[in-house]
Amino acid sequence: MLVAATFEKYIGTALIIILALFLLGILTSCIKIVPQANAMIVERLGAYIGTWSVGLHFKLPFVDRVARRVNLKEQVIDFKPQPVITKDNVTMQIDTVVFFQITDPKLFAYGVENPLMAIENLTATTLRNIIGDLELDQTLTSRELINTKMRTHLDEATDPWGIKVNRVELKNIIPPREIQDSMERQMKAERERREKILQAEGEKRSTILVAEGKKQSAILDAEAEKAAAILRAEAKKEATIREAEGEAEAILKIQQANADGIRVIREAGADDSVIQLKSLEAFTKAADGKATKIIIPSDIQGFAGTLKALVETAKE
Repeated sequence: MLVAATFEKYIGTALIIILALFLLGILTSCIKIVPQANAMIVERLGAYIGTWSVGLHFKLPFVDRVARRVNLKEQVIDFKPQPVITKDNVTMQIDTVVFFQITDPKLFAYGVENPLMAIENLTATTLRNIIGDLELDQTLTSRELINTKMRTHLDEATDPWGIKVNRVELKNIIPPREIQDSMERQMKAERERREKILQAEGEKRSTILVAEGKKQSAILDAEAEKAAAILRAEAKKEATIREAEGEAEAILKIQQANADGIRVIREAGADDSVIQLKSLEAFTKAADGKATKIIIPSDIQGFAGTLKALVETAKE
């Protein structure tokens, strides 16, 4: 009896412990903590009842359940290259990168069955539609235009799914090999053409600079010759002026000397005949100069005639 009572006591204790652990597990499962940038979709008996945001939450056991955990961070999907055909019937491979963010967890959970696959298929079809309206050259040079159009179309299409498409980028555009070879030859020819143009521009510039140098040199030479001629003329002018001033000064000194001689003669008591004779000597000296014409006063002419008559009489 004692053993049976002890066994029953142990059994009861074990059952209590198990029940307590069970209840604790149930209570623990009813407590949910939602981390930052996450959300939880909660259903009650299979029906949507709410969306839990960041924080501590409680749910009813066996009735409520977390149907889906949603990541609200911006996500990136890198899709594999898709074959597309341009307007001029060139087939190429283009892979895209899509940046999106979930803005409405409820629409994301119940809007579409597989959102990521839906975005991938929508990206492929949208890309084919856009590239189909462009030629090869436009496709290779219009990445920004293609990115903008794809982002606009994808954002409008994914809005009912609670998804916001922030950016769409064309990662690689891979044309066929023969097109790549043709493009390389074209780029090589373009580089050679630019090289020739640059070389011709350089030669042209060099010729212009040489001509400008010669022109400038000729101008400087002419200005130097002009300045030298002006200086020579100024020097000649100055020499002429100096020479004229010297001659004038010499004449003044001669006249002054003559005047001084006459004054001395007068002071010595000489008569008019001696004075006239001295004047005649002065004019005789003046005649030895460069002057071609000499005007002799009439009284000196008369005196010279009288003197000549006396000479003739003495000879006889």
